[in-house]
Amino acid sequence: MDKKAGQISVKIEKPIYGGEFLARLPDHRPVFVPFVLPDEIAMVQVTQDKKGYARAALINVVEQSNKRVIPPCKYFSQCGGCHYQHMEYAEQLKLKQQVVLEQFSRVPGFSEQILRNIIPSPNELNYRNNVQFSVNENGKLGFQAFGSNQIIPIDDCFLAGEQILQTWKMLDLEQFPGLKRIHIREGLQEEIMLILESDNFVEIPSLELDVPVSVVHLSDMGKIVMAGEDHLIYQVKDQFFHVSAESFFQVNISQAEKMIDLVCEYLPTNGNTLLELYTGVGLFTRFLAERYELIYAVEESSSACDDFAINLDLYDHINLYVGSVKDIVPQLDIQPEVILLDPPRAGIDPRTLESILSNKAQIIVYVSCDVSTLSRDLKRLIEGGYHLVEITPFDMFPQTFHIECVALLALNDK
Repeated sequence: MDKKAGQISVKIEKPIYGGEFLARLPDHRPVFVPFVLPDEIAMVQVTQDKKGYARAALINVVEQSNKRVIPPCKYFSQCGGCHYQHMEYAEQLKLKQQVVLEQFSRVPGFSEQILRNIIPSPNELNYRNNVQFSVNENGKLGFQAFGSNQIIPIDDCFLAGEQILQTWKMLDLEQFPGLKRIHIREGLQEEIMLILESDNFVEIPSLELDVPVSVVHLSDMGKIVMAGEDHLIYQVKDQFFHVSAESFFQVNISQAEKMIDLVCEYLPTNGNTLLELYTGVGLFTRFLAERYELIYAVEESSSACDDFAINLDLYDHINLYVGSVKDIVPQLDIQPEVILLDPPRAGIDPRTLESILSNKAQIIVYVSCDVSTLSRDLKRLIEGGYHLVEITPFDMFPQTFHIECVALLALNDK
């Protein structure tokens, strides 16, 4: 190892969650490297040197794996948006299955038989109906580099839907103070929405676009609709959803539909009480609404709650609570048979977890977008009296390390 330069040749062992791969330093410490493959020999530059581990940037691959392919995107390994374009899609699925298996191997009661095969995405590329760009100091759109806040300007993206790409390339946006992010969303019938985010509101930006789109400006001063509507309509299976500019919605609709099918498969067709936490705009609620006599839904985002009220307007037996899950759930005097969870990446906070355990629902279905926090929360739920029935991973985000999972848990018999 060249200690001055921090460069070293390493052999790559296996993938880990987060888009990196594990190798070993001469002192046997693990070193984590992106954009490589197992069994490759790579020259790397140490970028973070800690007592128990290190991180390194790839300089070049000395001995390539026979599974390495030429990435379709010219920005791959510069832009941090994709992590696995250097392998065929079938290999990406195998890798993600391996990562999930390893993450859950330390969960009490887990066995390989509990883990189903990952559900592949019908579209490996151009599957996103929402793309968020960062804006650099020169007003150029791009994505952040891997493991860095540096913005890499780009002029193409293989994950964005075709209509989003067309809109992006026609976009003529005047640079203005405070602009930090631009979202381009595609809804039903190829309707497009531009969302401009500013950290500090100074003035409404000037925008020229030769096609009809909705444009919304978000800042600390609130929402300003510059053109068109303040929402889009999305179709999922046979249902339609009103989604405002500030609200989250699934970016890969075809995979979301499969996930809904599985959640519905896991839950009883008839029941008394369902408690749904982190409910968003009501995506799962809409497909479960007619199965339960009472539904209690909790969501913190006021925008998502407004959308939820529109999307579930037909139903009088649904009680929506607006506010923090950890503050509301302990106050609910209910006995749900089923609890459905779809938290953000951070997972479930300890206070909410204790409230969930005190409810002693017969079934818990946990929808997760982060396998590491899911693994942590499953341990707590199992310690609290539940056992794992099944975990199903979904490849919601091909070409990236992200993995969605749906876990089914049942209350232990007394």
